Amino acid sequence: MDLFDKCYSFTRADEVRAIGYYPYFYPIYENDGPIVFINGQRTIMAGSNNYLGLTTDPRVKEAAIAAIRKYGSGCSGSRLLNGTLDIHVELEEALADFVGKEAALLFSTGFQTNQGAIVPMIGDGDFIISDSENHSSIIQGTLIAKGRVGAGVLVKYEHNDMADLEKKISALPLDAGKLLVTDGVFSMSGDIVNLPEVVRIAKKYNARVMVDDAHGLGVLGKGGRGTASHFGLDDQVDLIMGTFSKSLASLGGYIAAEKKVIEYLKHHSPACIFSASMTPAQVAAARAALEIVKNEPEIVQRVHDNANRVRNGLKETGLRVIDAETPIVSIVIGDDMLTFMFWRKLFDGGVFNNPIIFPATPQGMQLIRMSFMASHEDWQLDFVIEQCEKIAREIGLLNAS
Repeated sequence: MDLFDKCYSFTRADEVRAIGYYPYFYPIYENDGPIVFINGQRTIMAGSNNYLGLTTDPRVKEAAIAAIRKYGSGCSGSRLLNGTLDIHVELEEALADFVGKEAALLFSTGFQTNQGAIVPMIGDGDFIISDSENHSSIIQGTLIAKGRVGAGVLVKYEHNDMADLEKKISALPLDAGKLLVTDGVFSMSGDIVNLPEVVRIAKKYNARVMVDDAHGLGVLGKGGRGTASHFGLDDQVDLIMGTFSKSLASLGGYIAAEKKVIEYLKHHSPACIFSASMTPAQVAAARAALEIVKNEPEIVQRVHDNANRVRNGLKETGLRVIDAETPIVSIVIGDDMLTFMFWRKLFDGGVFNNPIIFPATPQGMQLIRMSFMASHEDWQLDFVIEQCEKIAREIGLLNAS
């Protein structure tokens, strides 16, 4: 059998393209934040994680340009060796201060950040306890750790089910090292972790808590400080992970914790040691975005107001919308083909959206995932609601009027 046989026999994407329902890898030709030029038309962007709308903010763009002029386009090395700039250190210090931790460490992508924190933290006799709907980067990090340490290292519990979490963690040796890792905001549904219970259970069973705040930073908590801040548990979460590709208008990620923990990761994390560092433009853009969030906290309220306008409007139509306190607004469709039909009609009607099917979401929970920005205008939000209601009636999700 040839290694590439699996590639040659993969036809699903071509089959979906043939019937006009392939929703992936569409190139965007112009990006003005809430409006993009795609598929030959100007389209309302309701599928981006640019929650605060800062990717097109002139201050962020100018900061990136200035960094390129000063430092060049890249660092050409890892943080351990020649890849550390003064602006890397400054951003780490600013992030640690913002989320209430002693120190922080940057990684080149958010995906790498979770791998870079989880893998070196788990040794012989340690356990990872993970929510069943955690992001793929957490799953991949735990699988790498499992491969290094052994099959028994990973324990999954049902999504946000605190009774199941306590049942699973209580079966582990009390004196064993444990990392309880969870998303702060779950990216598909937009629901928030029950962090008070996670922290209580972790303390009871001798576990450290790690929160992936990729979708919480800039959205939840005091001035956008994230999920731990949202619950007043800043000092109870041991490791806070975040990314720059959502609210902070850039690319990369960070882990924030005690100084000794960060020092350990600097010298033991392959994702840090063997990867080129964040480019100057990425660092400068993230720093500029962070300063905007700190100085203009009203932007956080604005994104919630926009998302709530759409969420409440869709509920009034009778559509099944997942309750959430985040910019993510998800309509449950419940069937693969209906989900693709809804996506296609909404896309053709001028709204970019994301169809989510199994295995990214459980069977029966296939959904249209939309997310909204602080920079969306009311007319754009109302247009999205009107289009969704119209399409839902056309395909039978709502009774025709």
